Amino acid sequence: MAQAAQANVFDASSSAIRVEHDKKRRQFVIRLNGSQDRALLLYEYVGKKMVDLQHTEVPDAYRGRGIAKHLAKAAMDFVVEEDLKAHLTCWYIQKYVKENPHPQYFEHIYQ
Repeated sequence: MAQAAQANVFDASSSAIRVEHDKKRRQFVIRLNGSQDRALLLYEYVGKKMVDLQHTEVPDAYRGRGIAKHLAKAAMDFVVEEDLKAHLTCWYIQKYVKENPHPQYFEHIYQ
């Protein structure tokens, strides 16, 4: 029961959110309250300099708290920093880019 209570007080706006980039597994991860719960953004290389941002997943108990936004920002920053092109399969990434229209993002999106 204590874990469920912790989930209810999780604050996505806190500076404690840390996005980890697991390049080997091709995913961005946020560990939620130090528990086994994780939010993920999965991607795949579909060419030498092109990635497909495929799927964002946040556990039900943590949805609606802005967690996916941290994953999306980390993924798009990675695309820009590595000078990659990105195909946006994930609907959430499409939404994030539309709501955060940074020119450097648009330069790296494969249409």
